[in-house]
Amino acid sequence: MPRAHAVSLPTDVRVAALYPGAFLADAFSIELPAGTTQDALALARFALERQAPWVEGLMRLRDVLVSLFGLKTAKALRAEGSTGAPRVGIFRIYEAHASEVVLGEDDAHLDFRLSVRRGEGRLTAVTVVHCHNLLGRSYIRLIAPIHRRVVRSALDRAARSGWPMAAA
Repeated sequence: MPRAHAVSLPTDVRVAALYPGAFLADAFSIELPAGTTQDALALARFALERQAPWVEGLMRLRDVLVSLFGLKTAKALRAEGSTGAPRVGIFRIYEAHASEVVLGEDDAHLDFRLSVRRGEGRLTAVTVVHCHNLLGRSYIRLIAPIHRRVVRSALDRAARSGWPMAAA
């Protein structure tokens, strides 16, 4: 079973221009089996909308903590999806193309973008974060190791579940 692993930041993703000056930029990739759908949005939904129970637990804890600082909670972001911009889970869709989807969110403390790109038999998730203030920098320092585990977990969990296949 293929496992997600860290890779060098790709230069050909739509968020690559955001790398300079980023407080955090990382990329993780996983091999896709033959016959997997080519639809990047479908793959992003499959990987990101069904998180592991431990991730959901951490998100509930995060919501409690960030609400004390007036930041957007995951619950509020999900609610925005039913009334506003389309989303993949808690992530707003900024761009959707056949082989790549750019997701993200802007908040008072930081802006981030997540590129989910299918290419060369792989799915690659690239995260770029720009912090606006000390709260944003402190938040990212705290959650960066968890973020990396969550991204790998999402990709690995999707692989174990069986990626959606291309229509026959």
